[in-house]
Amino acid sequence: MINWADIDTVLLDMDGTLLDLHYDNFFWTQHLPRRFAEIHGGDHDSVSAQLMDRILSERGTLNWYCLDYWSRELNLDISELKKEVAHLIALRPACDQFLEALKLSGCRSWLVTNAHRDGLNLKLEYTDIGRWIDQLISSHDFALPKEDPKFWETLQHRHHFEPSRALLIDDNIQVLDSAARFGIGHLLTIAQPDSRQPPRSDLAYPTLHHFDDILPIPTPQEQPAE
Repeated sequence: MINWADIDTVLLDMDGTLLDLHYDNFFWTQHLPRRFAEIHGGDHDSVSAQLMDRILSERGTLNWYCLDYWSRELNLDISELKKEVAHLIALRPACDQFLEALKLSGCRSWLVTNAHRDGLNLKLEYTDIGRWIDQLISSHDFALPKEDPKFWETLQHRHHFEPSRALLIDDNIQVLDSAARFGIGHLLTIAQPDSRQPPRSDLAYPTLHHFDDILPIPTPQEQPAE
């Protein structure tokens, strides 16, 4: 699936790629409506429907991912509410083995996420994935979501990598489309971002079920001589 000799830089999404998307889906569709109704009042079902309509209206924009934005919009401390269900934060299968192998391979490993820094820091605290990753990059640092091709231009300008020798792994098809238009040379997506939902099929990009699909990764000593 991947010829690792062609890869210098691995760009890794977080939610739904390295981490199980169940945590985020549960928070936004179940925990947040319940806590909103408890704090502000209202019928749970009607609150849930109204919240989903409001949230979905921002899909694909930076606001969709911005905890500060939703805290202002909903008059709630979203970062604190996310901590209430942080026990649901979990790695996807074979994620830790993959990240360790990637670290030993000599490839640069960059976390490139749309997550707000508060959410990113919470997940780093619970999973310790930062110890394997060379760069931790949030799209909020650029004020552009990954769905915008200008995000990738800005990333290359600030961090300097060769797009044709980069691998992006991301569960978001719109993000992969954006990266493809920019010129990222190697693209993979995830079959089952949320462990509580059925796997996806007939996707437009080569698809991982688990990270052991692309293991082992050769170390520099194991790379064939040129």
